[in-house]
Amino acid sequence: MITSVHPSRRDEAPVRIGVLVPLTRPGWVEAGRHVLAGLELAARDVNDTGGIAGRPLELVVRDTAADPEKAAAAVDELAGLGVAALAGEYHSVVARAAAGRADALGVPFLCSSAVLDGLTERPTDWVARLSPPQSRGWRVYADFLLGAGHSRIAVATQPSVYWASGTRVLRDHLAERGGTVVELDMSALAPAAVCDALVERRATALLLLVGHPEPAVPVVESVRRDRRLAEVLIGAPAGQPELAEWAALLGDHGAGVPFLRYLPERLTSLGTRVEAALRERLGEVPSFVAFEGYDTVAVLADLLRTHGTDRAGIAGSWPRVAVEGTRGRIGFSRTPGVSVWQWASPPVQVVDRDPAEPGRFRILHTGRDTG
Repeated sequence: MITSVHPSRRDEAPVRIGVLVPLTRPGWVEAGRHVLAGLELAARDVNDTGGIAGRPLELVVRDTAADPEKAAAAVDELAGLGVAALAGEYHSVVARAAAGRADALGVPFLCSSAVLDGLTERPTDWVARLSPPQSRGWRVYADFLLGAGHSRIAVATQPSVYWASGTRVLRDHLAERGGTVVELDMSALAPAAVCDALVERRATALLLLVGHPEPAVPVVESVRRDRRLAEVLIGAPAGQPELAEWAALLGDHGAGVPFLRYLPERLTSLGTRVEAALRERLGEVPSFVAFEGYDTVAVLADLLRTHGTDRAGIAGSWPRVAVEGTRGRIGFSRTPGVSVWQWASPPVQVVDRDPAEPGRFRILHTGRDTG
């Protein structure tokens, strides 16, 4: 799939960016659609303002379908096609596989939306990331829980490096402040059994560290219908409630479920313009991952215009990035414990859907800038 070639420049040799996004199941298709919408809108804007030194910017899109092996194979293919850089991906485990191949092949990769701290096995100059590392975002979420009076936390979880990493961040951060975390293995428990476990453990909050829609939706429905658990908070730090599919499947039961969102209280002037364009393109309110997609191409276009299309030149220029994005000024640095070049201060919020108006989001907590 190739997109975003400006029609007036088809005779010019395009500058190609390889794009990795989940567009089919079991990937989170709606998230992939939003990331891609942001990437494509930014590519259109780049081409409408002269392209890359007069050459059109072209996105070569590959569906990862949440499959690490498929993502790694796509990196190999795109590298062979001569892309100047790679962009995108939503799922952390998939992004880790893509980042590892990009590092091995020497192709710069700007990851849009995955959060695993260890995105590569070793420190690398080939990979950079826009979303905050999980250790930062999920600590912000733990602070929100404590501030709301929740110190006995249950996590419904499935086997995954991503969920295990998130659980570890929560447990360590809460333990330092007198909180506890108990794991409920969803490979062994039915939704009704989760309710019994919450009562038995006297948990005041249940966090969904599981796939969407299964088993997240049945778990939410079971807990919401259990009168014993009327006061239990349901949370989803990974962000499932932001997208429209969540609200469509759960209705009122999907409101009041706090999640992490990487947006500022106010968008930049660019962000305000992009929000309107994304809303028209998507036919709905754009999620934060759509803005991450836009900012990804904005950064890469700046690098390509400033430093050229040489892969090593791009990778060597991460620390010199200074781009006004949709959510603030973007620059990369080395962050302790993070193996890639990292935007040190992306915005972090804890947000939910307002129970009185599920189409409206409420900001419950804002993470402090640690960058």
